[in-house]
Amino acid sequence: MDILKNPWPWYVAGPLIGLTVPVLLIIGNKAFGISSSLRHICAACLPANLPFFKYEWKKEIWNLFFVAGILLGGFIAMSLLGNPNPVVVHPDLATELSGYGITNFDSIVPADVFSWSSLLTLRGFIMMVVGGFMIGFGTRYAGGCTSGHAIMGLSTLQWPSLVATCCFMVGGIIMANWILPFILAL
Repeated sequence: MDILKNPWPWYVAGPLIGLTVPVLLIIGNKAFGISSSLRHICAACLPANLPFFKYEWKKEIWNLFFVAGILLGGFIAMSLLGNPNPVVVHPDLATELSGYGITNFDSIVPADVFSWSSLLTLRGFIMMVVGGFMIGFGTRYAGGCTSGHAIMGLSTLQWPSLVATCCFMVGGIIMANWILPFILAL
């Protein structure tokens, strides 16, 4: 059981994730990606007459089972393998975040930023609502999410995926170093 409770080294986890690509291609010429599942759910549930949702979503039902398996696996891992100890945050990071008023590290995400009460603050609204909208818009605009482009697209040598992955990295660096400190200071 200890092998499941501890993080796996990169040389085990990386190849397992990477082997998902050829397995999906060999089994049924399927592409790995998570963001497309939201489109399938909307096409199945929305009775609207929108052209974007008018397609044979039932051919992609395997993707919905894949996402359900991820959610179920996460729930099982949290329930059976969860670490009851508080999250360990590096002292330098804790000092930097305390300068922004973030001191509660009892969960994976700090409740000082990500909670129902912080949603009513400007900082919380920008982080959760505006950030969520931008992620959703960016995923749709880029034609997929980071996992779809970086894992599936790069392994099948798709030029748009290389461009998207480079843009994801540059955007992440800009966000973490210049934009996030400004938002946290609000």
